[in-house]
Amino acid sequence: MASHRKEKAFILKRITRRQWIRLGAGAAAAALLITGGFVSRDFYTSNTNRTNTSSITSYSATKSDEVDQFQAASRGDARADIKAGLRGADANTSYVKVVINGNSRVVLGENFTDVKSVLDQGNITLEPDDSVSPSLTTKVNESTVITIDRAGSSIETVEKAIAFNTVEKKTDALPSGTKKVQEEGEKGIMQMTNLVTKAGGKVTSSNTLSAWVKKAPKSKVILIGTGSTQADSSSSSSSSSSSSSSSTGSSNLGTTVPASDMQKWAHDYLLANGYSEADFSATVYIINHESGWDPTATNPSSGAYGLPQALPGSKMSSAGADWQTNYQTQLKWFLSYCNERYGSVQGAYNYWLANHNY
Repeated sequence: MASHRKEKAFILKRITRRQWIRLGAGAAAAALLITGGFVSRDFYTSNTNRTNTSSITSYSATKSDEVDQFQAASRGDARADIKAGLRGADANTSYVKVVINGNSRVVLGENFTDVKSVLDQGNITLEPDDSVSPSLTTKVNESTVITIDRAGSSIETVEKAIAFNTVEKKTDALPSGTKKVQEEGEKGIMQMTNLVTKAGGKVTSSNTLSAWVKKAPKSKVILIGTGSTQADSSSSSSSSSSSSSSSTGSSNLGTTVPASDMQKWAHDYLLANGYSEADFSATVYIINHESGWDPTATNPSSGAYGLPQALPGSKMSSAGADWQTNYQTQLKWFLSYCNERYGSVQGAYNYWLANHNY
């Protein structure tokens, strides 16, 4: 006997063509999210440079909490320095974060209009095959993040030594004509992050993205005796301890021996323009800690630039159009800034000792 009931159609056959399309699109999106998470995991790494603040040394593109923390830290450092008016910054100073092949830095400047203006003020030169997001004509603000990818290039971090200085300090705790090493000198460390491009295993270009003082050099301190008689051992020990304590303040900055041609020029320039040996010692101390005497030092976190770590570096244009590379122009701006803000170089030195910035 034949059955007159309709056959039950398989459920998938009832789905319309439009519904099939929607299901396919949803599955594809889910697949992209899953694979994207694996591909981007641990993609970004960054080294930060503020020695007096805690900061994140690396972060993953898939860990939004770490990304937010890193961005908040770097932008917070920049905004705090700008608000405080440090190193020439003022209310017109702005900043934008730039990520180059995964390495982050903050670019400071004035009158940012679009992406191109940020790259120009940050001295970032694009190559023909570079990928930039957003586009060069996109308007920017302080929440903008500019990403640059350069094919065939990688980020490399290297360290180089910062020479230490020898400082001579007079003391009547030692007989006249005698010397005593109070503290041994120690070299500092400059950390540099470079964008390196290679072809056939050979380096074709290397651009420094950031350079900062990882460890400041420690000066060698030599006591020069000025006493008229030989002090006994207990008195000498006590006086030496007192001298050591006073050496941390500007009351006993001593005479600093230049450790490079750059410092020799700075020394001669200061003395020729009415400054003292103590002023030069204060100058050496500040710049040793700020930039390690690297005229192109660029702080990736705050965006500060040059020997005095001006915020932004373009502030130094008031001392000369060659402010980006000329250490003499940068030092002249440094002296002017210290005099205007702190009354003297030694005033800036005292402030630095108390606040670790100036």
